[in-house]
Amino acid sequence: MNPLSRREFLGTAAAGTAVLSPFRASAATAASDRRIKLGLIGCGGYGLTDVRAALKAGGVEVVALCDVDSDNLAKVAAEVEKAQGARPKTFKLYEEILDAPGLEAVIIATPPHWHALPFIAAVNRGLDVYCEKPLSYDVREGRAMVEAAAKSGRTVQIGFQRRQSAAFQAARRFIEQGHLGRVVQAEAQIFYTAGVLSNAPQPPPASLDWELWCGPGPLLPYSPQVGHRNWRLEKTTGQGHLYDWGIHLVDAARTILGEKAPRAVSAAGGLFQLQGRITTPDTLTVQFEFERCPLTWRHRLWGSEEHTPEVNNGIFFYGEKGTVFVTDARWSFTPRGKAAERQVHEEKSDMGGLHMAEFLDAVRQRKPAPCSIADAHLSTTTVKLGTIAYQVGARIEWDAAREQIVGNPAAATLIKRDYRKPWQHPSPG
Repeated sequence: MNPLSRREFLGTAAAGTAVLSPFRASAATAASDRRIKLGLIGCGGYGLTDVRAALKAGGVEVVALCDVDSDNLAKVAAEVEKAQGARPKTFKLYEEILDAPGLEAVIIATPPHWHALPFIAAVNRGLDVYCEKPLSYDVREGRAMVEAAAKSGRTVQIGFQRRQSAAFQAARRFIEQGHLGRVVQAEAQIFYTAGVLSNAPQPPPASLDWELWCGPGPLLPYSPQVGHRNWRLEKTTGQGHLYDWGIHLVDAARTILGEKAPRAVSAAGGLFQLQGRITTPDTLTVQFEFERCPLTWRHRLWGSEEHTPEVNNGIFFYGEKGTVFVTDARWSFTPRGKAAERQVHEEKSDMGGLHMAEFLDAVRQRKPAPCSIADAHLSTTTVKLGTIAYQVGARIEWDAAREQIVGNPAAATLIKRDYRKPWQHPSPG
């Protein structure tokens, strides 16, 4: 197949908006007079973003909120009341919000170490769930969540919003149609300068129940660097930039390539600029060995985005016939050859809004949501294996059928973390 002309290229880009699940171009909410009674567990920044998306989609009433920080609760309750005219009930414990009268579905937007327990409790109560990524903190949690969701039969959507990107959809279709030829290698990367706060231990804010915030994870000394919004670079909560942010691009690359789980993973990196300030690598390279081709992840949290800002966040696909680069609102194809013209297509999408509307539509129609928990578990497991390979400093092999690391007993123990008492891990094995 010859490289595309610009006209053919633009036609392919336009056709990409028709791509079906797992990347979907739109999610129109079904007409219904019944409002879905919705709750939110985790009233931080992204919890509020998700609630705004639900209210924008329409056909919902936010009836209940839950958070261990009373200031967060009050802030979100006030905004919801202003938007819908009725103030939601507020709760501190997730066990309490699940008993809220009339509740039909919940959004879980806590840090990932607090995903598994409320998720399993919610589906067991017969509630539908929109859960933010990463799905879980460890692999065994994720498996328990998948099984609980399957047994319950509830509608579940996981927050991989970039599956709604028209750019990612078009790039996927372009590659599937063979215009890139055989894909030899893929590379995903995000380079940016991380904002770092004080990590000096200090009393938590009076509004925050810090011990409950830590929950089943280790009870850490409170500091601004570990608290609200900055837990992402702490290894006991967010597990670092690959796990928290890179998972979006790993999920997108895995889906575009049509891959399941990697066969093996290796990693190298370290703390070179932010040592003593964060507990996860500020520089990291991970090699995921998939069946179709290898996927390399890279991040650097100090500088470098100013050198090539146009590609500091995105995925390269290197094929026999050229190179595709894709980011949230833009994708390009550069054919092979010195005189080849780069063909660029830009298209914006309301990714968060579309993803939430898609979930609400699935709830109304009593059908599975396209971003399934089983598929989200594959992406979450993939990045978890990356963190484990970095931690043990060795290439690890993955038995996807048994969900076990083979040949490395030390690494194998890291797919499950023991819970802090009195919390109990949802997986017996």
